Amino acid sequence: MSKICIVGNSVAAPRTPEEAPLAGWGQFLAEFLTPYHEVRNYARDAMTLRTYFTDRLATLLNLLAPGDLVLVNLGGVEQRIDNPLRYHGPREFKEFLYLYIDGIRAEGAFPVLVTPAARCAFTAGGEVADTRGEYPGLMREVAAETGTALVDLGAFTTGWLAELGPQRARHFFRWLDAGEHPRHPDGIIDSSHFNEAGGRAVARMVAIALHESRDLPPGLIDVNTLATAPEYPPVLTEFTVEKPEFALHSEMRTGAAPAVERPAPGQLTGAMQKFSGTAGAGTNYVLFFENGGYLGGTRVNAEGRWQWRRVLNWPAGDHLVQVVGYHPQGVTPLSTVAFTVRDSVEPPVVLGPREGALSGARPRFSGTAAAGVTKVMVLEGGRLIASAPVAEDGTWKVTHPHDWKPGTYTVEFVSVFSAIHSRPARLTLRVHGVPEGNWIRQSVSARAACSDACDHLPFSGGR
Repeated sequence: MSKICIVGNSVAAPRTPEEAPLAGWGQFLAEFLTPYHEVRNYARDAMTLRTYFTDRLATLLNLLAPGDLVLVNLGGVEQRIDNPLRYHGPREFKEFLYLYIDGIRAEGAFPVLVTPAARCAFTAGGEVADTRGEYPGLMREVAAETGTALVDLGAFTTGWLAELGPQRARHFFRWLDAGEHPRHPDGIIDSSHFNEAGGRAVARMVAIALHESRDLPPGLIDVNTLATAPEYPPVLTEFTVEKPEFALHSEMRTGAAPAVERPAPGQLTGAMQKFSGTAGAGTNYVLFFENGGYLGGTRVNAEGRWQWRRVLNWPAGDHLVQVVGYHPQGVTPLSTVAFTVRDSVEPPVVLGPREGALSGARPRFSGTAAAGVTKVMVLEGGRLIASAPVAEDGTWKVTHPHDWKPGTYTVEFVSVFSAIHSRPARLTLRVHGVPEGNWIRQSVSARAACSDACDHLPFSGGR
C-alpha cells in the first residue's frame, strides 16, 4: 500500500471533533482514494516552507518509500512581509520548493505542488479577491521548470468561490455569528480556514486533480466517490432579512442603540475591517447601512455581544455606517461610526544614511512613514533583514545586529499598513571597512572567529 503524504499548514491539517467546526481539507482526502492507498496527513499549524523544512521534513523523508506521493500545500502565508517569521522573498520561496522536490525525489517518491486555496474575500465589485499575491504563480513556475505534478488548488477554489458568490461562499468557512456555535460564543470571522463542508469540498477538488494528472501513476482515486458534488448552499441569513430598510427609517424606537467598539471613530482601516460591539438587553440582531442601503447583519449572543464583517471588501475612502438593532418590541435607535479605508500606502521616506553615503559596519537606518503605518520592513538581496516599528510621530529607526561586509548594497524599505504594504523605497549603501581579500583579514585566517548562535534575520540555512 502506497502513501499519500500531506505537507502543509493549518488549512490542510487534521482536526479533532473538539476543534469543530474547524476542519482541514487533508482529513477528508482518504474518502476519495482506492483501497490501495492511504493518507498520512503531516500538515501542521503555523508552518511555512522554511519552518517545515528545518523542523519536520527530514523526519518525513525518512518515512517515504518508492512510489509514495507527497503533496506540498504551503505558500499561504509566505507573502506576509509584515511577519518576519513567515515572509519568504520570491527567490527564497522558489529555492525552498526546489529543495523539497529534490529531497522527495531522492527517496523515490513523487512530489506534487499544491497552490494555496483562495480565501473567502471579495472585492467591492464582487469578484474573488487575490490575497496570495505572486506566490501561486511562483509555485506554477517551479512545477513547470522541474516537471513536477501540480494541483492548482488556488485556481480551483477561486472559480468555486466565484460561482458561489459573496452571499453564499461563507457557508464553507469557519465564519460564524455570535451565538451560532457553542465553541465560538462571540462568533468568529475566519476567511482562511474551512468548516467540514468546505474541507470535504476542497479535498474533492484535490482528488479530481490527482485523478486527471498525467504526471502521476493511475489508480489513485476511486472515481465513483467523485460523482456527488457538494450541495449548493442557501443565501446567507443576513441577506434574507425582509425589508431591512424599515429598521433604518422607522419612527418608533425602543431600547438602546448598539455600541460599536471597533472600528474606532475616525480610524484608518484596511478593506476587510471587522466590526464588533455590544447591544442592549433583548436586541437579537444588528443591521448595517450606508447611504441608505442595507449592507448586512449579524446575530447578537446572550451576553449582548456581536461581530460582523462585510461580505465585500470596503472601497477606499471615507465611510459613515449606521447600525441599528432588532428588538422584540421593535427596532433600536441608530448609532453611527465613521472610518476611512485605505487600499494602498506610500513607501517610507529614508532619511539616513543618505543615498550613496559611506557607512560603518553597522549602518543605522531611519526615516518617516505615512499615518497609520505600523512598521517598516528592511530588505537586502531580496531577503528580509529587519523590522522597524513606527513611532506615534511617524518616525522609525533600526540597526541590524550583524556587521556588514565592505561593499555596495541596494537596500529596500517597505511600509506596512493593516494587510497591505507599499512598493519599496530603495537606497544605495556603501559600507566602509577592510576588504575581504586584504592581507589584514587573511593574516588571521588560521584561527576561527568568535561566534555565537543567533536567530537574527535572514535565515541562512542553519538552526
